[in-house]
Amino acid sequence: MGKVISIANQKGGVGKTTSAINLAASLAAIEHSTLLIDIDPQSNSTSGLGIEANTVSTSIYEIMVGGVEMSEAVRETELDYLDLVPSHINLVGAEIEMVERSERERILLKAVEEVKKEYDFVIIDCPPSLGLLTINALTSSDSVLIPVQCEYFALEGLGQLLNTIKIVRQHLNPDLDIEGVLLTMYDTRTRLSNQVAEEVKRYFDDRVFSSVITRNVRLAEAPSFGKPAILYDATSTGSKNYLALAREIIQRNKKMFKDSPVVAG
Repeated sequence: MGKVISIANQKGGVGKTTSAINLAASLAAIEHSTLLIDIDPQSNSTSGLGIEANTVSTSIYEIMVGGVEMSEAVRETELDYLDLVPSHINLVGAEIEMVERSERERILLKAVEEVKKEYDFVIIDCPPSLGLLTINALTSSDSVLIPVQCEYFALEGLGQLLNTIKIVRQHLNPDLDIEGVLLTMYDTRTRLSNQVAEEVKRYFDDRVFSSVITRNVRLAEAPSFGKPAILYDATSTGSKNYLALAREIIQRNKKMFKDSPVVAG
């Protein structure tokens, strides 16, 4: 039974989609079967894995609004162990279409339950908001990974996200955990990055991942080529950062993979 991790932060520009694509790809590269679900109407995880919008006939929109089974939307990617459920611009109106539905916060949960037994990990790329789509993702998840950029106002808005997580725990998903807080866009040359890192660690303590995502040109270029960093340039710092994160997550969940040579090593 796969572990479901949402990547969420309602603040834009924090490396959320970059983290979704590259964490999923890194888990797959370590030969853990992984499903990436793009539930962001901007569809950047979809295009970032080389799937063009005009080739998508069945997407997360049809699942959320049309009742289509998730298995019908699953697409293979260039990586052997990585599948994708693509998004589509139609998802922009999904929250309005869902609002009158009964159990509207659990639509994605029911769809995920159908497929998660086939994967070690299911990664959900959430939109930069705390609306019904993100609530669905959190309700479906075992945990949430929170990317935080190493820039001014890094902690701004996080209180609202943590309050949303608390509400979801109280009313929809009592087992929802925080997988960890991920420092992104870290610049080793600046005092600011170090100050922000210290502030985030003081706030979240041991929930902050040891792995840090540094600023990296190759990591920024990769989406325009429709590839995760590990396929675009496996030797890049960004690729190595996300592989380290994947190994750290596997280690944190070692009870799931007690026989895995990756964990043992």
